[in-house]
Amino acid sequence: MNAFPAKPRLVAVALAALLVGACASQPQPLQGQFTPITPRVAADHDSTGAAVRWGGRVVSVNPGENRTCFEMLSTQLDVTGRPYWSTDQVGGRFIACRTGFYDPALFQTNREVTFVGRVDGYENRRIGGYDYRFPHVAADVVYLWPVRERVNVVTRPAPWPWWGWW
Repeated sequence: MNAFPAKPRLVAVALAALLVGACASQPQPLQGQFTPITPRVAADHDSTGAAVRWGGRVVSVNPGENRTCFEMLSTQLDVTGRPYWSTDQVGGRFIACRTGFYDPALFQTNREVTFVGRVDGYENRRIGGYDYRFPHVAADVVYLWPVRERVNVVTRPAPWPWWGWW
């Protein structure tokens, strides 16, 4: 006879799944409800006033007198709100600005950043010879992610010549 009936076992599995899911939660500043649009969609349609959480890689950082603007290459976000680079497909570009000084030496090209804010307009710029319409975000949160360290895991040692193959 089973030591555990089926229902308590199911409850235990559900509880374990909840605990594991809690480990992959978003940082507090990135939590909330947001309009599910990408910068590319926002550039094609007027989305002024939409609350968004967008992220990607830094293209350039422009500190001004009292605010800093970031030009970003957007991508989808994972469950924690971190930019997720599974393919070369991107969600367009956007500009996010926030009051204060953000050091370009820290926010270097290709660093991963997530922004929370509202679309407050659009700005036309040229990328090479192409005119591009950038959605402009008034950022409430600028979240710089730590650099990802690449770790190579060795599952078994390479065969050494003196081990032999017998």
